[in-house]
Amino acid sequence: MTALPLDTARTIIDAAFAKGAELKLKPLGVSVLDAGGHLVAFARQDGASFLRPQMSAGKAYGALSIGMGGRRVEAFAKERPHLIAGVSDVSGGKVLPVVGGVLIRDKAGEIVGAVGISGDTSDNDEAAAIAGIEAAGLTADAG
Repeated sequence: MTALPLDTARTIIDAAFAKGAELKLKPLGVSVLDAGGHLVAFARQDGASFLRPQMSAGKAYGALSIGMGGRRVEAFAKERPHLIAGVSDVSGGKVLPVVGGVLIRDKAGEIVGAVGISGDTSDNDEAAAIAGIEAAGLTADAG
């Protein structure tokens, strides 16, 4: 498993915030998790609501737990809600199965982590996550 260093996580967050500013998004919360679902870094812009840490991490955790980007996780939740409910239960409620959780893949295609963003629409959250991942020289897999 390839490590996801703190410097890389910071690059992802900074670039996601820059994309948010470019798109004039509402204040964002950005969580970067490693492949094991452990938080590497989190940052919240001024004015972001108080649940952004949990919501952004839940989007990233959901992508990692199912092994697919948030767009597919959300579709999967609609197709098989009982399965997603079970995954959420066994994870202790950590999974938020909506768009905005994006897997991070290395050059070999291996999953090295995930980014979750919360604060604007799910589609805009996803766009900011993709921008952050790509700025770090990694591949975004939104599903």
